[in-house]
Order: sequence, then structure tokens, then C-alpha cells
Amino acid sequence: MSLLAALARAYDRLPDRPPYGFSSEKIGFCVVLNPDGSIASVEDLRDTDKKRSPMPMLVPTSFKRPGVTPRPFFLWDNANFALGLGAMHDPADRRFEVFRAKHLEFLADEEDAEIIAFRGFLEHWSPARIPEVFPVEDLSNAKIVFAMRDSYRHHYLHQSDVSQRIWSQRQADWLAVEGKAAETAICLVTGERLPIARTHLAIKGIPSKSGKDADTLIGFNLDAFTSYGHEQGDNAPVSEVATFQYTAALNRFLERDSGHRVQIGDTSTVFWADGSGAMPELAESLFAAFVDSPEVDFDADRMATNIVAAHLERIRRGDRLADIEPRIAEGVRFQVLGLAPNAARLSVRFYWEDDFGQLTRNYQQYLSETRIDPPPRDGFPPIWRYLVELAVLNKRENVPPNLAGEWMRAILTGGTYPMSLLATVLMRLRADGDVNALRAAILKSVLIRNFKKETIPVALDPDYKDSKGYLLGRLFAAYEQVQRAALGANVNATIKDKFYGAASASPQKVFATLNSGAQDHFGKLRKANPGWAYNLEQLIMSIMDQMSPGDDPIPAYLSAPEQALFGLGYYHQRSEFFRKRDEKTDDTAPETAK
Repeated sequence: MSLLAALARAYDRLPDRPPYGFSSEKIGFCVVLNPDGSIASVEDLRDTDKKRSPMPMLVPTSFKRPGVTPRPFFLWDNANFALGLGAMHDPADRRFEVFRAKHLEFLADEEDAEIIAFRGFLEHWSPARIPEVFPVEDLSNAKIVFAMRDSYRHHYLHQSDVSQRIWSQRQADWLAVEGKAAETAICLVTGERLPIARTHLAIKGIPSKSGKDADTLIGFNLDAFTSYGHEQGDNAPVSEVATFQYTAALNRFLERDSGHRVQIGDTSTVFWADGSGAMPELAESLFAAFVDSPEVDFDADRMATNIVAAHLERIRRGDRLADIEPRIAEGVRFQVLGLAPNAARLSVRFYWEDDFGQLTRNYQQYLSETRIDPPPRDGFPPIWRYLVELAVLNKRENVPPNLAGEWMRAILTGGTYPMSLLATVLMRLRADGDVNALRAAILKSVLIRNFKKETIPVALDPDYKDSKGYLLGRLFAAYEQVQRAALGANVNATIKDKFYGAASASPQKVFATLNSGAQDHFGKLRKANPGWAYNLEQLIMSIMDQMSPGDDPIPAYLSAPEQALFGLGYYHQRSEFFRKRDEKTDDTAPETAK
């Protein structure tokens, strides 16, 4: 199933899906009219909280407004169109004039009292009067609806029976671009001959690089993108109905509180399931738990959190989904879509569709590959938390572009990780030397999946000698421990701070210096704690003995995979020192010299 077809099908599953031709918008004010079109009052529809959040409301559908020709919405719009706010500061701003002219044209023959009042408002309203009746400072981003004084408490103007009839009958005429009626063709989504959408509706909820409120998923705005002389949507014919359905579903999924969205780096990830009964909701709740994003809340009305928690624990333990919940293992199709802002249209970072059972198996593979001992302090980290380790200053906004989408796609499909992932981790390690559990887990997973190194140890393995990088990482950790034991914790800069980057990339240049410095530290340590000094000397000798005999045991440089093994060996050996210190079960545990 294609992406658009899957979204159009998901529209039918939405419990509160907007009817065809309508969209949910955030409305700030309602202009209440007298029968003669004068303003009776202005009602503030925003919440009373500090953020003053606008009210969500179903209105005649919005659309993207490209080009220089203003196009108004039907019976509502922002303050620039509906009131002429922009014309107050720029006499050349024609948006209110277009709003006025198009509505007067479409509503000229209507005799309904509410429509007559609205026409009267349009004919006599002057943008210069805005400061008299509106809080101007709140209007810049506000959207406006209208109502009659006597019917305001029952419905807004766009909700009246007459307005609904006009919209249903003349919607295609209103939406026609530059007066061009929609042509019929075979829709690529439904397979039926239907009117084709020349421009697709806007996708909201993703910051736009173009500076506009929203961008489209599909569009043809340059001649270079056209085919055989077709214009706009005729290049890839999707019907107006299918366009409305897929955009309505996607916009709903992209809402912050939808339960179908997580943010991973620069990629807005939405997910949904197809199936019957309550099984799709269970699959969606489980996937949200897989990602474990703080932006996702488990709604008790959708799926009890204790059921999700119990299933999640067994999945992370490695149990087969078919044994845990066979109804969703093969009977639920699952879709995950990653979107990111782009210059004119949204960029699809990835789209994945398969049985939820396959998704679970791929997730368990990811867990197995990232398993590390000692594990991260907070248990199973959310996926985005790994990406933060790749960002400068550990800020999510600094995650390298595209990497989040490629990382997520590899997890979903079970494919190889992007090589930029390994390069970025190694670069961060050389920059700050922070070899923590999350970074070590990334190194291990890339080595297993991309370089087929299946025998890499999860925890410290003193007998693992298949990699000089791993042994040199352990040796570096041992030299650091000698320094720490001899000089104490209050050292301005440890050998890790000074030499980690060089030691992991060009060890031959560094390890002679490290060995020389360690001999000086051993002199102090033997006086303070001879037992601990003896154990460290034996450890260093045992690591050196495992190096390949007959040539220089310290290579001139290490390849990227060997640098990753260097970091893993360092993490394992250093963690073992701290574990012994914390557990205090070894008589030879280090005692800091005074």
C-alpha cells in the first residue's frame, strides 16, 4: 500500500474525523454582527490560561496559498484577510479587498438574514476601525470567524444550514485556482475517475523552512518538475477527495496531543495501525512505548497502561510477540512515517509498512545490539536520547541533519546503520572524551550490524583479543586508573582529557608517552598502596601479552571500526574499575592516595 493510500485509509479510522471540505483550525476571535452588518461585539474565544490558546474549530477547509495572488478562505480567515489588519500598515495590502470581493460575488444571490448581515459588514467595514473594537496586539496571528447576534450562542456563520449548503454546492468553484476548474482523471490512490486536485492541502504542525505556516507533501511549482506539459497536480493525479482524506489524517496525527507523533531529532515521526477491534490501539501504544518519548502520553481510555507495560517488559526480555499477543503479531499492519521541513515541500525521511510482529522483531534486534554492561543508569533510554549524544552541547536541536531519519529507518527495517552515525560518535568522543553507556552502545550496535562483528562482548571480556583496538582501549583505561590511583581525583586534566583522541586514532604516537608517565605514577602508588599497584601492573602486562607477537604491538593508526572497539574496550575496562570500587568486594580495591 502506498503512503497516500495508507493515510487515506487511516482517515476512515479517525473517531472524530472532519467531514469532507472541512479542517480543524485554531480560532481566536468571533465577530458578532447586528442585522445591518455593524459589529455588536467581539468575542474572545481563547482559553483563559497564560498561553491564551485559541479554540480548535471545524471550518471550511484551509489550503496553501502560494504565489502572489491572495486567496481567501470561506467565511473565516486570519486578521489580514478577514479584517484588513495588514492594510493598516501597508496601503498596497489587498488581502481584505480580495476577501471582500470574493465573498460578495459568491453570496450575492442569497436572501438568508445571516448572509445579508455578513454582506453588510463587508460593504461597510473599514480596516481603520480595527483599533476601536479589537485588541490589536493580539490580532497578528489570530484567526477570525463570524456570527449573528441572535444566533451566536447556537452556531457560527459558517455552521448555519445555508452556509453549509453553499459550501457543499460551490466548494469546487471556491477552491479553483485562477478560475480553472478541476479536470477528471484516474486517481492514483482510489483508482476511480474523479476530479483531480490541482494543488494539495497544507500539512501543519511541522516548522516550515519557507517561513510560511505550513508546506505541502506533494506539489509541482516549477516547470522543471512537470511532465508532458501537465500543470500542478495533473503531473501526479490524486483526486480532491483522496487529497482531503490523506491531509486530514496526517494533520490529525501531527497534532501534539494526538498520541501518534514523536519527535526524533529534526524528524517528526507519525505512526498508525490498520486492523479491527482494539488491536490497532494496542499496537500504537506499544510502539509509543518502544520509542518512549516524553511527548507521548498513554491515554487510559485508549489502552490501559498496565497492559502496555506488561507486554513491553516481555518484549524487552526477548519473548516472541506471537506468544505475548498473537492477535497483533500478524493481524495488524503498521505504518511509520518520518517527515522533516524542506525548502518548498516536506521531505519524507522514511516510510515503513509491515506487520507489527516484524516491527517488534526489528525492535528486539536493536535492543540486543545496543545491550551494554554496565547499562545506562535510567534503564532503556528513549531512541531520541541516543541521538542527543551525537549533538554538540548535548542539545537536541544540534543533532546532525538527516541522521535521525536514517537511524530510525535502520531500526524499523533491520537494515544497516548510516556510516555517518559511526563517524559522528567517534568525532564526539575525540572532542570531549565522554565514553558513556549510550555512546558505547551505539558503537557496539554499528560494529555488529554494519561490520558483522557478532562476537563483540557485552561486558568486559579479559580473554577477547580479536581486536587491537579493544585491547588498546583497555590499556588506555588502565593507564588512566594508574594516574587516578596515584594522584587522586583532583587532577586538572587526566590523560583521557589530553590524549583520548590521539590514542584512539594514532596510538603509536601516544602510548610510549603514556607508558613513561605511568612508571612515574607507579612510583607514588607503590608507596601508598602496593597491593593495588601490583594488580594494575599485572593487568597492564596481561593486556600487552595479548597483543600480536612478532611485530610492533602498537599500530601506527586505527581504522574507524577499530576506533569504535577502542572506545568499547575503554568503556568496559573503566567501568570495571568503578564497579570494584563501588561494590567494595575486592581487598585490592583502589584507595585514593592522600
